[in-house]
Amino acid sequence: MEKVIEIRNLNKSFGDLEVLKGINLDLRRGENIAVLGGSGSGKSVLIKCIVGLIKPDTGEIKVLNQNLNDLDKNQLDELRQKVGYLFQGGALYDSMTVRENLEFPVRRTQTSNNKAEVDEMVHEVLESVGLLGAIDKMPAELSGGMKKRVGLARTLILKPEIILYDEPTTGLDPVTSGEISDLILKVQEKYNTSSIIITHDMKCAKQTANLLKLIVEGKFYAEGTFEELRTSEDNKVNAYFK
Repeated sequence: MEKVIEIRNLNKSFGDLEVLKGINLDLRRGENIAVLGGSGSGKSVLIKCIVGLIKPDTGEIKVLNQNLNDLDKNQLDELRQKVGYLFQGGALYDSMTVRENLEFPVRRTQTSNNKAEVDEMVHEVLESVGLLGAIDKMPAELSGGMKKRVGLARTLILKPEIILYDEPTTGLDPVTSGEISDLILKVQEKYNTSSIIITHDMKCAKQTANLLKLIVEGKFYAEGTFEELRTSEDNKVNAYFK
């Protein structure tokens, strides 16, 4: 299966703090990988490196066969349009309605779209996440789960090939967490996306991921299916399943 992300020997430190120590990862088309690990283990730093928000110290990252080390700013911006990033809190613009939040990335990147085309795109993605009725609401009127859905809709509107989810269920009640996990799978099926899901939520990992990878002390320590890791006799691994 085609690799859409290839990471080799990735290292990143902040001062004397080594966060990532020789990370290797392959994400294949249509695959969902959940990355597990304790707070401060480098999970979020990893996906920020993948979209160029953080520059690694050493190592190589290829996204859709493009080496990030070889790209200038304009080329990196073009690549980012193919990689959706769902921030923990949704990262919506407070002063914009849901409609305007979704229109914003389209108008920034696709100036040829007329109003009717943009309206159609907005309606399609809001329908995909079950929030068409909230189109003219302000972010302050939305629940935490609704903000996550709108954040996902804004990611989907540019039709990315890859989606990076940073703690998609954090701060949500169990029912809403389950709905977001369901939505991740529906998005994968409808749009044929490949995803890396950073999560502490084992139910989310079980529900959404084809493969789980565990970071311990800046390195991938174990990988496997949910059941393979759940039944591991290694204390560092099975501690996450208690």
